[in-house]
Amino acid sequence: MSAYFIAQLGKNYDDSIGNTISGDNLLSIALGKVKELQYMAGGMVVFLESENKDRLLDFYEKQNGFKRFDTKVTKKYKENSHTLVQLLKVI
Repeated sequence: MSAYFIAQLGKNYDDSIGNTISGDNLLSIALGKVKELQYMAGGMVVFLESENKDRLLDFYEKQNGFKRFDTKVTKKYKENSHTLVQLLKVI
């Protein structure tokens, strides 16, 4: 089974012109690209990691149908380590 991993989604704006792209639009674009890859190469699961913040988890789980399956503690810098929630969605 092939799977795809979506890299970090973040704020996307240009202060100088006041344009923003909503999280919904940004995730929709990313999932659209995954679906193009799925058509070309197969696969059916999308993985992502999120900071452990209610607002972000609500966005992925309640608004976009992702499910939690694990957590990971980052260890790059011991004093700045934090927990990431791992989520998946069958497409």
